[in-house]
Amino acid sequence: MAVVTREKETRELVVAEAQGETIRRQQQIQSIGGKALVYLLLIAGSIIFIAPFVWMVTSSLQDVSDMFSWPPQWIPQNPSFDNYVEFLKQERIGRYFFNSAYVAVTVTSMQLFTSSLAAYTFAKRQFPGRDLLFILTLGTMMIPGQVTLIPNYVILRHMPFFGGNDWLGNGGSGWLDSYWGLIAPQGASAFGIFLMRQYMKSIPDDLLDAAKIDGAGKFRIFAQIVMPLCRPALAALGIFTFTYVWDDFCWPLIIVSSEELRTLPLGLALFVVRNRTVWDLLMAGSVITTVPVLVIFLLFQRHFIRGIAVSGMK
Repeated sequence: MAVVTREKETRELVVAEAQGETIRRQQQIQSIGGKALVYLLLIAGSIIFIAPFVWMVTSSLQDVSDMFSWPPQWIPQNPSFDNYVEFLKQERIGRYFFNSAYVAVTVTSMQLFTSSLAAYTFAKRQFPGRDLLFILTLGTMMIPGQVTLIPNYVILRHMPFFGGNDWLGNGGSGWLDSYWGLIAPQGASAFGIFLMRQYMKSIPDDLLDAAKIDGAGKFRIFAQIVMPLCRPALAALGIFTFTYVWDDFCWPLIIVSSEELRTLPLGLALFVVRNRTVWDLLMAGSVITTVPVLVIFLLFQRHFIRGIAVSGMK
């Protein structure tokens, strides 16, 4: 009887192990199938988003006669950089490029400074009404940018003692059609304050308390302890800001009226108006406009990803 019982238990154990092995194989197959489906969707999405950019780069290396051939030539048969040379020879292109670079770098620097200072105050300083003030700051992010275009224009138009205005802000153009008008309204950002605050919340307070015990002042703690630890968040905010300002078309279009202050997006739009059928040069100009943003992202990619990941944990 005991022998029969042991044989029965052995068979049940073998069956259970076989069933467990079958379940594990099914789970592995399902896992592999799920991953394969995800990768296929990601690859398809990547192709959809990358294809227009690849076609733009390819077209910039071809003649107009080859650009619109069917089927499209994704690899140019006779690649040439003549389109880039001809585009760079256009009048004031260098000036447009300088204006975009100057405005983008200046606005990015200002936002990094103002956002980090405000974020440090909201994250590590204690004062009455701090949380309410932070909520009001976040509330400004809910206002569409188009709503503030006219108020900002009026404020810049009546800026006292600039552009021929008197002390009441009348009689001249104020900060319109100037670098001040392009830069000043974008010198601070509620999104930048939010992003930096979320990252600074992850910095231990004990580290700052130890610096206070050693005799460090508030600004020294901010400059020598907090800011070096916030490099990933600064890189992320810098990339966001630089990309937005470099590609901005609407605000410069409203503020700028002179040729000398046009940014590169405005210059490209003007080039399209003047040369409607010169698509090869337009593609070369579009590639040149895109390159600085790609370079900035590639240089700070590691810090950018880390900053976004850590900022989203709080």
